[in-house]
Amino acid sequence: MNISQPASPLSPDELERYARHIVLPEIGGAGQQKLKRARVLVIGAGGLGAPVLQYLAAAGVGTLGIIDDDTVSLSNLQRQVIHDTPSVGLSKLESAKAALLRINPHTRIEPHGWRLTAENAEALVAQYDLVVDGSDNFATRYAVADACAAAGRPLVHAAVGRFDGSITVLKPFETGADGTPNPSYRDLFPEPPPAGLVPSCAEAGIVGALTGVIGTLQAMEAIKLITGIGEPLVGRILLYDALAARFDTMRYKRRT
Repeated sequence: MNISQPASPLSPDELERYARHIVLPEIGGAGQQKLKRARVLVIGAGGLGAPVLQYLAAAGVGTLGIIDDDTVSLSNLQRQVIHDTPSVGLSKLESAKAALLRINPHTRIEPHGWRLTAENAEALVAQYDLVVDGSDNFATRYAVADACAAAGRPLVHAAVGRFDGSITVLKPFETGADGTPNPSYRDLFPEPPPAGLVPSCAEAGIVGALTGVIGTLQAMEAIKLITGIGEPLVGRILLYDALAARFDTMRYKRRT
């Protein structure tokens, strides 16, 4: 993944803060500088966005963009752990920014307090190196995926419901090792399900810790993409069944 931000040295405080990263040969000082230079857009400061934002800020990602137009409600607190009881009634952007700066004052927060749509998504996505989708509706997911594909930005996508979750990485603007174009979100989900078929979290319920599992996996995939380590979940979807404590991985391809 190409990061366009200019290099900047790590301060003594940052060297100590990220010491456990820097001693990893796979990351080291060079990888930590990539994290510092990275600009990551997170869609939503809710159940998935909360652990994503917390771990990316703690990891030293230099700029975190957050798009969310909602306020904190009491029912959010069971899973949206970036917010707390005194934050009820505040905008999620305000609450999340305060929490993230307490975690890491070196991280710059760019709040976007409006709803992402197919019309405005590409201009926003183009401002960042990487996008992590924590949205909870298909309209936003398609808009984000299409915008990332058009702008050539990697997308870490995830979804959760009740006791199950899934995560994948989308880079349809690149080809795999065999020269085959990588699949897109629309290859995985050609069209949204009929209205009312997939109940919302408010209707069906969800275990709060599930969003922590999947959101943390999203943060890990983002760190891999930024630093260039490991094998991201491109062309693979990781499925998690919390009740069975089971992970399964399925491969998928571009439709012909």
